[in-house]
Amino acid sequence: MILAFKAGRTELDSLLSFLANSSLGADTSYDNIDFFVPVPLHWSRRLIRGYNQAHILAKKLKHSSAKINTDLVRIRRTAVQSAMASPAKRVSNVAGAFAVRSGHQFSGKTVCLVDDIKTTGATLNECAKVLKQAGASKVLALVLAVAGQDIG
Repeated sequence: MILAFKAGRTELDSLLSFLANSSLGADTSYDNIDFFVPVPLHWSRRLIRGYNQAHILAKKLKHSSAKINTDLVRIRRTAVQSAMASPAKRVSNVAGAFAVRSGHQFSGKTVCLVDDIKTTGATLNECAKVLKQAGASKVLALVLAVAGQDIG
């Protein structure tokens, strides 16, 4: 369902956001979130796809005070992470790919990154690193699914 959402089935946003909101509301950090930050796409990928699935999901999250903040940007086009064979290649692929806009408001704030799928965590970790360098006091992540985990 998530892959279909990424491939243009944006009408799935209602069901996916219901699941995300159910999970979010159960988290003990819920009340402390200042910003929801969708993991950004590079402008060229956003242009091709027509939308950022993480941003669509973030817009549907229910919170009494947290706002969506798009001051985290992807400054370099990267290869699609699912094409990377190893965790090390995924880390290398996204290293230095993100930055925050000047005038951002992350200092001392609790930020919740929003993304669709976490596999190795390379993208989320790189985003969190940049947000922490920009002054965020805490960075959380909300994802729809965790892939590639050995539950054996």
